[in-house]
Amino acid sequence: MKDNGKHRASQLLNFEEDSYLERTSRPIYALMFLLPLIVFYEVGTLLINTDVLNQTQVRVVAFVWLQNFLEYLGFSNKFAWAAPAAAVAIILLALQLVSRKRWTVSFGDVGPMAIECTFLAVPLIVLSLFLNNSNHASINADYLTECSSQVSSETGARTYAGGENLLSATDEGNGDSLVKGKSLLANIVTGIGAGIYEELIFRLILISLFMLLFEDCFRFGHKGSIILSVVLSAALFSAHHHIIFLNGRLDMVAPFSTPIFVFRTLAGIYFAILFAVRGFAITAGTHAFYDIIATLINTMFFDR
Repeated sequence: MKDNGKHRASQLLNFEEDSYLERTSRPIYALMFLLPLIVFYEVGTLLINTDVLNQTQVRVVAFVWLQNFLEYLGFSNKFAWAAPAAAVAIILLALQLVSRKRWTVSFGDVGPMAIECTFLAVPLIVLSLFLNNSNHASINADYLTECSSQVSSETGARTYAGGENLLSATDEGNGDSLVKGKSLLANIVTGIGAGIYEELIFRLILISLFMLLFEDCFRFGHKGSIILSVVLSAALFSAHHHIIFLNGRLDMVAPFSTPIFVFRTLAGIYFAILFAVRGFAITAGTHAFYDIIATLINTMFFDR
């Protein structure tokens, strides 16, 4: 493994050229690997029966931030729904261009990348179960999903993905099974969106800005800048699930819980380390796969 001593926006460490670790850390690989997930999130959000989501079209908060920012820059409302996805592609293509790395991709790496993301998600699942058991509380979806606060892109109404069981107490029967299946799909779709857009905001963009601020503006040492950037981004990532800034005001979207806040802060540090070592593709993929696995575990074992 080589480290040239300079930090990059897309990755802080470099590996042997054209090795699996080097190839899959390229921004072009991130675009190739995440594009199907982005499409799945966009199509899934549009097609899911919105009755499951309190009759609103629900978006990940980080997605809405990007959407609002692009609207502020002048993009029309008709294009704004797709603008965040386009922004991800443009950012990754720009990073690929400035990185001066090879543009070639091997689709045979997609399978190993998915397996790697799955294995990297396991420590977070174990940590969430450990913190839950140590707190002597009943299993709650808060421990098993990111509980990303969601907002309606049309009405501004707030709901929670994973924070509470989206299913209300209904009569047993085929109707309940149908609603449960739709709720599961809704949680998977929003979990994938959280994995991509939260990592874009809190790791790719925020850590890069913090590094620029601490190292280039404040002249802190490289190691100290990395530590500060990682810790601050992780703390803001955790706080974002309880308090959000939207439409010009701060709102409490979930009650504060110390174990959950600690878990998400540790998760943020974990994702930041992954970003530093493996780049954006594996980090966003691990986050998305964690949300999917956690949702499935919660549905199979802990839903009442």
